[in-house]
Amino acid sequence: MTVPNQEHPFAEFIKILGKGKKGSRPLARDEAYRAMRMILSGQVLPIQLGAFLMLMRIKEETCEELAGFTEAARENLDFSRQTVQVDLDWSSYAGKRRHLPWFLLSTLLLAENGVKVFMHGAGGHTGGRLYTENVLKSLGVTPALSMAEAERQILAHNFSYLSLEHICPVLYDMINLRPLMGLRSPVHTLVRLLNPLNASHSLQGIFHPSYRQVHQKAALLLNQPHMAVLKGEGGETERNPDVECLVQSVHDGELSEEIWPAVFERRHMKEEGLAPQQLVQLWRGELEDDFGEAAVTGTAAIALKLLGRVKDRSEAEQLAQQYWQARNRRFFG
Repeated sequence: MTVPNQEHPFAEFIKILGKGKKGSRPLARDEAYRAMRMILSGQVLPIQLGAFLMLMRIKEETCEELAGFTEAARENLDFSRQTVQVDLDWSSYAGKRRHLPWFLLSTLLLAENGVKVFMHGAGGHTGGRLYTENVLKSLGVTPALSMAEAERQILAHNFSYLSLEHICPVLYDMINLRPLMGLRSPVHTLVRLLNPLNASHSLQGIFHPSYRQVHQKAALLLNQPHMAVLKGEGGETERNPDVECLVQSVHDGELSEEIWPAVFERRHMKEEGLAPQQLVQLWRGELEDDFGEAAVTGTAAIALKLLGRVKDRSEAEQLAQQYWQARNRRFFG
């Protein structure tokens, strides 16, 4: 490798993050924006990208950094051709390993009742997990292959899933660096805030509780009208009915939080095997699974509260139950 005589422009950001305990500091929002613009436009060498991502991982992202990263990423998306207004943006990047992705039934339940849901994600970057795209295919729900196809699916069915690969290939490639690095990177956080179809409401799940407030405040900086974030089961956007769930939200510039109590007194054991077909069986009424059903309706209830379809948590849970009881059990054929 030939080392240049002059300092590379991107070295500015590596120096800010890597000057040691006393000299380093977080990036300002504008600095994060400029750094991500350079990354997305291919102006950064691989060795610089690796150093930058791991320095960010060590210190963890601030809400200002996330806002700057997200602004730069959203500039790469073409909203001018958008033909459909989406109600709910739903990110799905973690994958499941302890329990099935019951939240997929939550999104389909909402879609069946008129909520336009756009889901985006990426799979395969961490071994031993079930990822949304593969599960949807096994259920007979075809993921979109372009933004245009995603919009057509939403207009036809109120739901679409589109891989990050077709939204922003550079970010997709960065997420898939995880097996090489052995660690997640800021990209795993950034993509949850991306909201590619500019939905009025956004629901996000995280694994580490400390990231909940970072997501909330970043959404505020990004002027997201309505957003909620929770510690989801396995890091996905799914309410775990076995534990108390703190939901932190943004509504028209105001921050708020609400505790949703546990549904069950005792925790359920980890499932021995994850068979996606059980999602179909639960939907059809062929399978009894109290954890799965509570996860489906509990997650849908949080979304309904976020969407403003109800006044309070109690009404949200009642409406979710009504939707579940009235679902079209023949949806999966």
